[in-house]
Amino acid sequence: MEIGAVEQQLKEHGALQTHVDHFWRQWILRKNPTARTPRVPEKAKETFAEMNRMLSGLYSVIEENPSPDGSLRLVLRLFDNQLIETVVLPGNGVCISTQVGCAVGCLFCMTGKSGLIRQLTDLEIVSQVHAARQYRKINKVVFMGMGEPSHNLRRVMNAVNFLAVYGAIGYKNLVVSTVGDKRLFDELRKSKVKPALAISLHTTDDEKRKKLLPGIKPMPVNEIMDFADEYATLGAYPIQFQWTLLKDINDDEKEVDDLIALWKRRRAILNMIPVNFVEGNSFTRPSEERMEEIARKLKENHVLLKYRNSAAQEVDGGCGQLRARKLKELEPEPVPVKNGSISEDPALK
Repeated sequence: MEIGAVEQQLKEHGALQTHVDHFWRQWILRKNPTARTPRVPEKAKETFAEMNRMLSGLYSVIEENPSPDGSLRLVLRLFDNQLIETVVLPGNGVCISTQVGCAVGCLFCMTGKSGLIRQLTDLEIVSQVHAARQYRKINKVVFMGMGEPSHNLRRVMNAVNFLAVYGAIGYKNLVVSTVGDKRLFDELRKSKVKPALAISLHTTDDEKRKKLLPGIKPMPVNEIMDFADEYATLGAYPIQFQWTLLKDINDDEKEVDDLIALWKRRRAILNMIPVNFVEGNSFTRPSEERMEEIARKLKENHVLLKYRNSAAQEVDGGCGQLRARKLKELEPEPVPVKNGSISEDPALK
């Protein structure tokens, strides 16, 4: 079910917008009604109860994997038994998925190996924030889990707006990640809510990028950078770029020099993350010495760099890896850790 469909049902049974607003805030913030909560019209009470039952069945947490770095990787089971990953991050953030699987097919990513299985609804997207708030306060949401947000654009933008209005998340603490897609860029230009933007770059070479990310709609790196400059001005916030370090692929001197040239006079942050080992492919990390050399050279040339290992590396932390392992383990029915049973509501199917 979608956010709009829930609101329509509530309003058709007598709810006013103020009732809908309180309904959503209580759910996403995990708060109980108070004396200041508007009284629900009598004829709408059963519909509110029905919608609450539906929301309680959106997902169940079937695995929790804590990490020494403070992150907690969750596997959520959806109503149709599909599995997605959600990562509760150190510092009160959460990384959420937007699709089951992904059509981009990044060669170094486990999620891409499955292809796109289905889209998540906007309600399933924001429900991951609801799930994360079982464990800690959440004040930052990163759309950087399974899936490519621009390929589920309407629902992702619905989720961004929902979290800005009801979820107590500031605009700059909503971070939408993308491989670079003109449709998303056009939507961000028009959007009243201007979330922070992270772009998966991985190389400065257009042809190499097409090979590494075979499912993208080709967009030259220079055009991506031009939009980043424009959006940094529109949103008054620097753009983040993701770079997965791959030995003998994007760690040579030419790539580093091209990065330095690309970053001149740009207000942008470069996040470098060494690749996670993925069973079945040959990509490996550069040596620690080489990664330190790259970081030193970039910083010396005024590239604003953040270098980090992937969160939850020791629990199959790369995107899609924990889900893949869990799929192999399940036989036949997983036992939910938290949050009740799976909904059989046909409206969810």
